[in-house]
Amino acid sequence: MDTVFKFLFEFLGQFFGSLWSIITGLFTGIGGAFDFPAYINIINAYTTELGGLAWGIAILAIILLIAVLGLAVWLIVASVKKFIRSHRRRKDTDSLVKEVQALNKEVMRLNLEKDKILSMKVSQIGLNPNEISELTGEEIESLNGENKEEVDTGEKRFYKLAEIDELWADYQPPVYDDEITLPEFCDRFRLFACSKLGLYYDIKIIRLFVAAFASTRLIILQGISGTGKTSLPYAFGKFVNNPAVIASVQPSWRDRSELFGYFNEFTKKYNETELLRAMYEASYNENIYAVILDEMNIARVEYYFAEMLSILEMPSRSEWVVDIIPNAWPSDPKHIVNGQLQIPPNMWYIGTANNDDSTFAITDKVYDRAMPIDINTKGVAFDAPQTDSIYINYKHFESLLNTAKATFVVSNESMQKLNLLDDYVIEHFRIAFGNRIVKQLRDFVPAYVGCGGTEIDGLDYVLARKVFRKFEALNLSYIRDEIDGLLAYLDELFGEENMNECKDYLKMLKKLV
Repeated sequence: MDTVFKFLFEFLGQFFGSLWSIITGLFTGIGGAFDFPAYINIINAYTTELGGLAWGIAILAIILLIAVLGLAVWLIVASVKKFIRSHRRRKDTDSLVKEVQALNKEVMRLNLEKDKILSMKVSQIGLNPNEISELTGEEIESLNGENKEEVDTGEKRFYKLAEIDELWADYQPPVYDDEITLPEFCDRFRLFACSKLGLYYDIKIIRLFVAAFASTRLIILQGISGTGKTSLPYAFGKFVNNPAVIASVQPSWRDRSELFGYFNEFTKKYNETELLRAMYEASYNENIYAVILDEMNIARVEYYFAEMLSILEMPSRSEWVVDIIPNAWPSDPKHIVNGQLQIPPNMWYIGTANNDDSTFAITDKVYDRAMPIDINTKGVAFDAPQTDSIYINYKHFESLLNTAKATFVVSNESMQKLNLLDDYVIEHFRIAFGNRIVKQLRDFVPAYVGCGGTEIDGLDYVLARKVFRKFEALNLSYIRDEIDGLLAYLDELFGEENMNECKDYLKMLKKLV
């Protein structure tokens, strides 16, 4: 072991000793190069021995040595200064980079804040947010400037509505048919569609469609393409001698301006939509108006129709008011009061919906406020006598529906069965009917009976389309067995021969697992 230590001491000592010699030699050499007393001693030692020429050479050598030493000192000082400067510059660069990054973040934050403010201003004037990129510099600058109160220039900003004021000023209503009954209305509508338009619908679809007018202002016709979803409300408009207003929904629809239009701050004109024109026209008469929202779920319904959903749920029709413009001009149309328009009571909104990859799912918020009607089969052709259209007052039409509600009230027995079914569904599926659905059921089922249907079929349809439809949002693999129990319970409550819509729908859900 001593031999190993001795070997390591000598072996490593050779390297570290040499390294130490280099370090000490370097400092010794530097010290010797600047040892001025040693230079003086050498000069003193040779003072007596040097002659005239030798002294000249000696003085020259002294001068050269001083220059070399001065150069060395200058190089050392310059190197130190350069190092200090580069280090300081690097620190300054790092601080500048950090400052630039902080400024960039602040600029991004300010731009976002500016965009939000600009979007708010654009929304206030009714301009579509998608059109911001099309604004000129002067237009954006005018938006960013201070708000200025709009001044009436004397020109009309509502051209279409102003024309309606003129055209309908001396309107005389037609002679309405106030003797027609609900069953007759449904039968004649079906025969009219067949004889005049070549459209074939089962009488049950007609009854469901007409009864839906009693329960809500929004009706959704859904199903596969080519089954006549759009044709049904179109034919209805022809039948009541007031052609339906067709609003083709676009994928870019995102807000209320798609329905009501918007005021252009730069042209000082209001961009009026066909729906707004129809709404305003409806305020002049008592005809029935049907608005078709074609392909309504190609955009998100809860975005562009949100305001209407809220307004139409107001219990009093006096509260059915929509803000059209933030200020009033003396030249504005007669029925726009203080920038507001009363939603006409004689207008219903009928949306058509396809369920495919190009469309959005309709949310419960929309479904709960609407009456969905499924049209998944083509009508069978039949012969019909020539049947003419009719003129019917919306008040008489509503009175027919209200009379049916009062005459064919849902029986206590059926309501008790519904309460039992509600408890069963809550216990096994954690889904409740809800007060809104119960109210719609109380309105829809009597109207359906008044149209010629039966109470049990009306209950069957509402439960299938308004309650059991919500099962699609559940994990079907977990409720598969529970569905069998629900089917058995429906047979127990309503009889095996009834509730076929519900049973077919529940069986279809089982097949999806």
